[in-house]
Amino acid sequence: MARNRYAINKGVNQSIVFKGLKAQYIWYMGGGMFALLIIYAVMYMAGVNTYISLAIIICLGGLLLIGIYHLSSTYGEHGLLKALARRNIPVVVKSNSRRIFMQNRKMTGSVRK
Repeated sequence: MARNRYAINKGVNQSIVFKGLKAQYIWYMGGGMFALLIIYAVMYMAGVNTYISLAIIICLGGLLLIGIYHLSSTYGEHGLLKALARRNIPVVVKSNSRRIFMQNRKMTGSVRK
């Protein structure tokens, strides 16, 4: 019997990196470029001068590029989603009555004696 040698792919579970952009930032860049394309088309149909619209789109594209690279370097692969989720967690939960907690015990029947 002949022995087969198989190369092991060591990057199977790693996230996608393209030109320094990690994971979801590639999608954000693609969505931003698509939005710039739509804005340019609307400006072209509205009759705005081509050079003016190109200048506006290039400036907006540069801001988009700088902004997304800044987010990618600041937050990393999953940090932006974690930061956005952290904003939605309340600092304090206030309750003026114990009634809501007592009703839950009656429903579940988990009263300690």
